Amino acid sequence: MILTHEIAHGVAAGQVTVAYRRWIRPRVRPGSTFHTVAGIVRVEAVDRAEPEQLDTTAARDAGYATREALVSTLRGDDADPLWRITLSWAGPDPRSALAENPVLSPSDIADLDAVLDRLDARSPWARAALDRIGRHPGITAARLAAELPIDKDSLKRRLRTLKAHGLTRSLPSGYELSARGHAYLSATGPA
Repeated sequence: MILTHEIAHGVAAGQVTVAYRRWIRPRVRPGSTFHTVAGIVRVEAVDRAEPEQLDTTAARDAGYATREALVSTLRGDDADPLWRITLSWAGPDPRSALAENPVLSPSDIADLDAVLDRLDARSPWARAALDRIGRHPGITAARLAAELPIDKDSLKRRLRTLKAHGLTRSLPSGYELSARGHAYLSATGPA
């Protein structure tokens, strides 16, 4: 489940407690968690909702000022069921602490080399992406994909692997190297 930057931070602050989605069937389960820009979010409940239930209070609980603003974000066919997903903030993203640690042992460097070798095995993109992100902080996936042998949507999914290893950080628009990513490139040189 994807939350916008603003909504994710609203969940972390306790101001946003629900999300609404039009799905044929629920795509999340109670008790599951997912990563957002503001940390880990837990799904507390998933219940069917009726469009008539979307009032000003529901909109505010979902992080929107008006019912119309909330309704304008709903994707999918109007015939698809509407789901009310109760959310809570589960804590900070552990990848953030990893990303902020610039101290790399020889073993850490070897482990990251192995990860990047595996990622680059079929189609070389990971080291090149790290180098470009380092040279152009804030570069978007579309700009990166134009320079790499991979389409934008596939690249966005793959970039999550770099983030999972603490090498990059997502910005509201684009990506930048983390402290760990800078340390890795400093230790190994650009791609």
